[in-house]
Amino acid sequence: MIRPTDLGTSDLDLARRVLARGRRIAPYIDEFPDDSEERLTAIAILKAVVAEFPAPGERRVKSMSRNGTSVSYGDVGSAFTADVINELRALEPDGWTADASLPVGHFPLPGITARMWPELYG
Repeated sequence: MIRPTDLGTSDLDLARRVLARGRRIAPYIDEFPDDSEERLTAIAILKAVVAEFPAPGERRVKSMSRNGTSVSYGDVGSAFTADVINELRALEPDGWTADASLPVGHFPLPGITARMWPELYG
């Protein structure tokens, strides 16, 4: 399992946020065995994301408004470029599948549409 301390930053909150986003993109990154090449590669990719993330202050400002006195800051997701996302997805193990769940709840019985086109809904 990759921990926030593995990302080499003193800002553990930022490391946790980067890890959360990384796990959303590639949920299998925590399943790599310790000291495996894939785990070390995932850590290197996430360290690069942390290093590219701007320090607190004006560099994080995404937009400003004068009369409305509004400031928008860039989020952690903006640090994940298309290259980073593709690099994380490239680490997907062969045959890996996410745990899929079945629908939960009660569903209505087929109605008139199913009787009109039984080949599609039957």
